Amino acid sequence: MKTWSQLPAAAVSLMALTSYISLNRRSFAAMYNGKKVVVVMPAYRAALTLERTYREIPFDLVDEVILVDDHSPDNTVEVARQLGIQHVIRHDINKGYGGNQKTCYRKALEIGGDIVVMLHPDYQYTPLLLTAMISIIGNGLYPVVFASRILGKGALKGGMPMYKYVANRFLTLTQNILMNQKLSEYHTGYRAFSGEVLRALDFTHNDDDFIFDNEMIAQIFYKGFEIAEVTCPTKYFEEASSINFRRSSIYGLGVLKVSLLYRLTRWGLIDWNVLK
Repeated sequence: MKTWSQLPAAAVSLMALTSYISLNRRSFAAMYNGKKVVVVMPAYRAALTLERTYREIPFDLVDEVILVDDHSPDNTVEVARQLGIQHVIRHDINKGYGGNQKTCYRKALEIGGDIVVMLHPDYQYTPLLLTAMISIIGNGLYPVVFASRILGKGALKGGMPMYKYVANRFLTLTQNILMNQKLSEYHTGYRAFSGEVLRALDFTHNDDDFIFDNEMIAQIFYKGFEIAEVTCPTKYFEEASSINFRRSSIYGLGVLKVSLLYRLTRWGLIDWNVLK
């Protein structure tokens, strides 16, 4: 067998280039149907789960990754930089879950994202669904895709606490009635958007905490966009982020308020500024 020194210069150059591409494939544009795909990761105390999540991202489809750390006390930022994540942003103060998403989406639009997927770095949602979610938007089927833990029968088997499951079903039923929709779940944190949708929504004035998600859904429906859903396995474990019973109760009341304000605005009885 010939050694490197015995090979023609052109062959050596080709092999070196092939090796370089293999080792650095994340620096080359992937695109999906000519659309730039950006994954955003709102992070808080994600040092223990970030690498597992990141390693499963399909980089043959994903062009760039943004991680926004919400002033974590652990080494989330250091882990992100060691992994080679292209855009790592750290908040100087804790801005809340909604505040974190605002930074994520602003940055995604700034770098030209045509398809933007929010993936939590706590490994509660499988990155393997990115392919399906990206393809739905990339092929023009729907402008928004949610990964639902309720479609199918795996929510409780996957470890979702019973009180959260019951609350999820009750809130979703109420929201569907008030918003005149048919989603299986409003409370998933795994969401994909077209750049067109994100540019159409004035999310900067939304809540800085968990109600942000539901205000965003209200804006999506109010603007006339449709939402597709895909089935998502449920994974609850010690390192996965989750809010406690007290915060869940406050969140539930906030969700009902958002849905009611949406319905009253639809009826023309009030002028809710979130929907402007």
